[in-house]
Amino acid sequence: MKKLMRYIKGYEVQSILAPLFKLFEALMDLLVPIVVARIIDNGIAVGNSAYVWKYFGLLILLAALGLAFSITAQWFAANASVGFATALRKDLFSHIQSFSYSALDKAGTDTLITRLTSDVNLVQNGVNMSLRLLLRSPFIVVGAMIMSFTIDVRCALVFAVAIPLLSLVVAGIMYVTIPFFKKVQAALDEVLGITRENLTGARVIRAFCKEEDEIAAFDEKNAQLTRLNEFVGRISALMNPLTFLLVNVATIFLIKQGAVQVNLGVLKQGDVVAMYNYMAQMIVELIKFAALVVIINKGLAGANRVADVFDIVPGMEYSEDNELTSTGYKENSIPAVEFNNVSFAYSSSGEEAVSNLDFEVKRGQTVGIIGATGSGKSTLVNLIPRFYDATSGEVIVDGRNVKDYPKKELLDKFGIVPQKAVLFEGTIRDNLLWGNENATDKELWKAIETAQATEVVKNKKEGLDYYVEQNGRNLSGGQKQRLTIARALIKNPNILILDDSASALDFATDAKLREAVGKLDKDMTVFIVSQRTSSIRQADNILVMDDGRIVGQGTHDELMKSCSVYQEIYYSQFPEEKPDKMSDGSGNNSDGGNIPSGKAAGKVNRADIISGKKDSDLQSDKDSMGNNIEDNAAISGKEVTV
Repeated sequence: MKKLMRYIKGYEVQSILAPLFKLFEALMDLLVPIVVARIIDNGIAVGNSAYVWKYFGLLILLAALGLAFSITAQWFAANASVGFATALRKDLFSHIQSFSYSALDKAGTDTLITRLTSDVNLVQNGVNMSLRLLLRSPFIVVGAMIMSFTIDVRCALVFAVAIPLLSLVVAGIMYVTIPFFKKVQAALDEVLGITRENLTGARVIRAFCKEEDEIAAFDEKNAQLTRLNEFVGRISALMNPLTFLLVNVATIFLIKQGAVQVNLGVLKQGDVVAMYNYMAQMIVELIKFAALVVIINKGLAGANRVADVFDIVPGMEYSEDNELTSTGYKENSIPAVEFNNVSFAYSSSGEEAVSNLDFEVKRGQTVGIIGATGSGKSTLVNLIPRFYDATSGEVIVDGRNVKDYPKKELLDKFGIVPQKAVLFEGTIRDNLLWGNENATDKELWKAIETAQATEVVKNKKEGLDYYVEQNGRNLSGGQKQRLTIARALIKNPNILILDDSASALDFATDAKLREAVGKLDKDMTVFIVSQRTSSIRQADNILVMDDGRIVGQGTHDELMKSCSVYQEIYYSQFPEEKPDKMSDGSGNNSDGGNIPSGKAAGKVNRADIISGKKDSDLQSDKDSMGNNIEDNAAISGKEVTV
């Protein structure tokens, strides 16, 4: 909790005035039994009605003042606690936003949501109630004992014995319950996690008729949370009966001793009533304090969990040197991207996700990345914009290690379309402007057209002002993918990364998309991660991934001659082209023939590269003669060596 107290800064005055006015209220309460005693002894006992009415008016005044002090104190307490929670939540959210992908993976989305919402609310309630009651209740208890000593020392000794015993009970219950409240919040994390998983995966659950299984799993997690709450609730519930028992026993001794003192003529009847009222005030305050202890325990547990999030190191530090600028996009000789013996392992796994990656990509090249599921394709492209830091080796962008870039300068180079299309609540225009907040409608429509989303937007009555619901749930998967591609293109990036971003598109739309992207800035370097060989077939360079390693690198034709993994992927998608006898690995069939291949290595127009046109569309049937021929695409006019 000490780590979070800095957020009370700016609310110091309210934090002082709230308990101060509560003490004024408590003082009014402590004066009431004395006034009542005077009414009994000096008014009722002697039949002085004027005296009674006079002091009755004083009681009304004390009540009015107490009410005014209470309202004022609660206003200051609410103001301070809400301001505290606002500043805390703001800083916590900013801290979470600074997390690297590794830190987010380690912390977990579910627990971060719980700590940002439920735990912060618990801390806010704890601060509010502490400002109101943490001083008031002990002040009343101690004040009642002091006032009783002014009346009669013998009777006041009952208070002196009861109060330490009550303090031990409260302290013991706090000591036992605080760890359990932490476990309760951890169990709440699990309930939130399974709830979130079920809501986001509702369609899959229904498709496999797993509703009953998931309900049973949820019920089990919920039952665990209930059991923990009940257990800690039972311990906390001991507060009231134990304190009541002690106070009532003390009251019995007090009345007995008071009666003896009255019989001896040492005390008046009004004094005994006053001391009984002080004991009653102690009972009321202890009830309040018992509830306060529970709230404070929850608040402390929440505060510790929030502090744990602040203790998480974001995982990455960026250079603050904004004067250094890269030169790669000015000098063609410098590669756009270079991997030097790069390896990476996720923090939750000791095994490397990618190993010994070595390659370079020149400016304006298109690189296709293909491989089996889990082979490390997405991990590779996530290392380029430094979403993760390489465990070993260097990732160099534009002639400079990615670790040497200021964050904004590095990310401004990239247009990234992730595997999962994510749109935020707001209009289509709002979502697209994430790429470039200064983009005009003309530029937005150009990006939409390139992303093959023109029909999507124009079919909406509101056009660019069509309201997208949270996570784009009122759009189809293909529509979301095209809009996320348009959002990336709005940046006009130096490097465009398409991480399996056309998986929800049909082949025709996919081909049109790649052809349109191919006609963009010729200096743009493009990475295409795909499961489809047709999507990366005409790339300048294809990286074939298998078990985190690059097992093949080259053009389509080169890989068809040298890479068995690529051959397997290709023929699984185009079985009609599979020869009767497979290659022996050197490019020759076992019967001495050559594998049918498309255009040999050479430079072709980017539109052809991206569009994925088949070799038969770009070459004549004379390829087998080994002559140099013109590219039938006739777009770039460049020659192709075959």
